[in-house]
Amino acid sequence: MTGTIAIARPADHISDDRPHRNKALVLDAMTSLFQRHDASAVERLYADDYIQHNPNIPQGRDALQDIVESLSSSVYYEPGLIIAEGDLVAIHGRIRGWADQPQIAADIFRVERGKLIEHWDVLQNEVPVKTGIAGLSMFDPGERGDRTRR
Repeated sequence: MTGTIAIARPADHISDDRPHRNKALVLDAMTSLFQRHDASAVERLYADDYIQHNPNIPQGRDALQDIVESLSSSVYYEPGLIIAEGDLVAIHGRIRGWADQPQIAADIFRVERGKLIEHWDVLQNEVPVKTGIAGLSMFDPGERGDRTRR
């Protein structure tokens, strides 16, 4: 074959597996720290200059490691829906033992060079279905469908 090849239009979809890798990283972090209470995972999964946007948690990777080391054995995280796009991952879950009653958490992470570099979260006490106006659960562990956007 000879001649010139011209690209008439860009591809409809650019292949990028970062969202899938980043989702796996976040899931590994949340289950390592808040299910297995493995403080050694902080060094492996979080960047040296980790930024924490929760005003009740000190800055940095060392502070996070200290928190995990001091967790009560009753702390347990259940992951739910995970959404990823580019370098951002959002995970919806339930955490028990962190506060007086179970809480529903929405955590957002930014990933840089294969490590978690930045984190935001919103926590809300779980309201039982029977007392909620809408009659729907705030958290369903079965919601873990693949919601990766690229």
